[in-house]
Amino acid sequence: MPMERNVRLMVSGSVQSVGYRMFIHKAAGELNLSGWVRNLMDGSVEIEVQGSSGMIDELVKRAERGPGRSSVTKVMVEELSLDPLKKGFSIR
Repeated sequence: MPMERNVRLMVSGSVQSVGYRMFIHKAAGELNLSGWVRNLMDGSVEIEVQGSSGMIDELVKRAERGPGRSSVTKVMVEELSLDPLKKGFSIR
């Protein structure tokens, strides 16, 4: 059974008003991950995501790349405790 992880990603750069949250929402669905994504007041994007370790690694790679109009400068990854209630993926 693949190892489950729950992580928070803090994404910096030109990541608002460029379709970044929709890009992450689509990627999380493709990778069968649960969680959410939201814009922060400082212009960054916060993502909490839970699922298999390999799929989270893939989401981190996609988050670093971002959609075409974005310019990601930094992705910080923080490990969190597993959340058994986390289901689906939403844009907040």
